[in-house]
Amino acid sequence: MPSPFRSLLAATSALLGVLAAPMAIAAPAAPAFRPLPAIQAPDDLWDFAQWDGEHQRLLIAHGKDVLVIDPATRNVRAIGEIAYAHAVVPLPGHNQILVTSKFDDSVRILDGVSGAELVHIAVAKDPDATVLSADGHKAYVMAAKAGAISVVDLDKKVETGRIPLKTGLEVAVLASPTLLAVNTEDFNEIELADLATNKPAGTIPLPGCEGPTGLAMGPDGLALSACANGKAALVDIAHRKVVRMLPIGMGPDTVIWDAAHHRFLVPCGESGSLSVIAMDKAGAHVLPAVATGPNARTAALDPATGRLYLPSARLNPVVKGQPKTVVSGSFRILALSPR
Repeated sequence: MPSPFRSLLAATSALLGVLAAPMAIAAPAAPAFRPLPAIQAPDDLWDFAQWDGEHQRLLIAHGKDVLVIDPATRNVRAIGEIAYAHAVVPLPGHNQILVTSKFDDSVRILDGVSGAELVHIAVAKDPDATVLSADGHKAYVMAAKAGAISVVDLDKKVETGRIPLKTGLEVAVLASPTLLAVNTEDFNEIELADLATNKPAGTIPLPGCEGPTGLAMGPDGLALSACANGKAALVDIAHRKVVRMLPIGMGPDTVIWDAAHHRFLVPCGESGSLSVIAMDKAGAHVLPAVATGPNARTAALDPATGRLYLPSARLNPVVKGQPKTVVSGSFRILALSPR
């Protein structure tokens, strides 16, 4: 039987060996994306970006026109004449592009090849974000100042009705084929609209969320609403409640659900960063942010490649009474590839 002294000596030596060994330090998590070469584009202000998977191109609402970009060839062309373009949406089954025109309260439909204007449709005041119906035959246009949703029949090319809601309507998503959810920036809540009856269907307050803009549907009926105060609200649409508030960057304007990687992506223009929120059975997890560029507040995702495209530019200092402008030669499309 070993003596108590020898046992104590052996235990002490083993402990000293552990203490003397270098401690293992966990490596920091790798960013979710890596940068690709940016694509230079003509200067102008911009709003929403959209990926057109049917024609493998990027569309950007770009001030007085729409940018059509082929990332494979890096070809950039401007089409249409718009009175400040807000939303841009490819129409499935057609080589046509729908764009909302802010200052003349209209929706334009452009030929995707020639850029010619095919249709000009009057809608409610200050048309902004737009979402298509589940069958692609209708467009629902958020009229921010009118506080209404214009219902546009894409077959007849005419506005057929309006759903009265509240002012400050921002991004909208289909929570189901007959239920639309839209952020209301002026009231810090989500408005619901019944698309079967074209009537309001209630609200979801967003306590702790100031100025909600971007919105995306994720798994299990959960949506993420991006707020101007550096927060995002994870919302259970069916039960009409906020599940959790999560930290993000400042200046978001879009939320994207990346289904292939099971995560929300939130471009934040003021922070110059992309917030990444992963979803799994345990809930939501905030991952390390990815550096982007100045004013990169909107983005479009190519789900086939996982690449993310973000319009970015430096703006001239704001002068009272003068419109914002882009610093000459600074407008470009940032590209990120998943790791």
